[in-house]
Amino acid sequence: MADTFLSRTVDVATGDRETVFDLTEVCASFLREAAPGRDGLLNVFTPHATAGLAVIETGAGSDEDLLEALRSLLPADDRWRHRHGSPGHGRDHVLPAIVPPHATLPVIGGALQLGTWQSVTLVDTNRDNPHRQVRLTFLGQ
Repeated sequence: MADTFLSRTVDVATGDRETVFDLTEVCASFLREAAPGRDGLLNVFTPHATAGLAVIETGAGSDEDLLEALRSLLPADDRWRHRHGSPGHGRDHVLPAIVPPHATLPVIGGALQLGTWQSVTLVDTNRDNPHRQVRLTFLGQ
């Protein structure tokens, strides 16, 4: 009988600038190995206090629009009480309250069930941490 719970951690290099990193192919590749032909749920989690996960359209400007919206909501200035790291770094610690560090997505027949324009993305505004981890967990039958 196939495992009902499989998990893997992947490393992501986000660099030293704000980014929306597309994880969709990473998720699909994991599912090809972990859940061929199976139904269930994929949980995506990033264990960082300054990053989140979003399901959005990428490549048509929405990713940059998201970063611009976050800059507007969470300016990188000296208003934040959390004051280590780059100027305005405190806002990076507020990010996961707006862009949560997790997403749970349906898997049917071993394939991620996203809408036509949806992508799974890691949102990282923290320029001080260029390396991130993302845990992918399949739970299914």
